[in-house]
Amino acid sequence: MKESILQQKAFEFASNIVLLYQNYSKKHKDNTLSKQLLRSATSIGANISEAQYGNSKYDFISKLHISLKETGESIYWIKLLKNTKLIEREEAEELLYKAEEIRKMLIASLNTAKTQ
Repeated sequence: MKESILQQKAFEFASNIVLLYQNYSKKHKDNTLSKQLLRSATSIGANISEAQYGNSKYDFISKLHISLKETGESIYWIKLLKNTKLIEREEAEELLYKAEEIRKMLIASLNTAKTQ
C-alpha cells in the first residue's frame, strides 16, 4: 500500500520531534515537557497508520480524530517550549508550520470521510 502524503508528513514531523527530544535531553535536566511533545507528536502518524486498517468508516474517522487531537496537543507543547525559550524560536516556528500543515490535512480528510 502506497503511503499517503499525510502519512509522510506525519512521519517526517515525528522524526523531527525525536531528534529535537534527543538534543533537548542532552542540554536539560528536566524532560517533562519534551516527553509530552514526543508522545503526542509520534502518536499522530501511528494513529493515521492505524486508521488505514480500521474495521469500519467509524473506526477510520475515530483514529483520524485522535490524530487531530494529538496534533493540537503537539502544537500546544511546541508553543509552550517556544514561549519559555526552552527551544529556539526558529526551530519552533518550523515545527509549528509542519504541525499546522498536518492539522489542516487531517481536517480536510475528516470532512471528506464524513461526507462519503
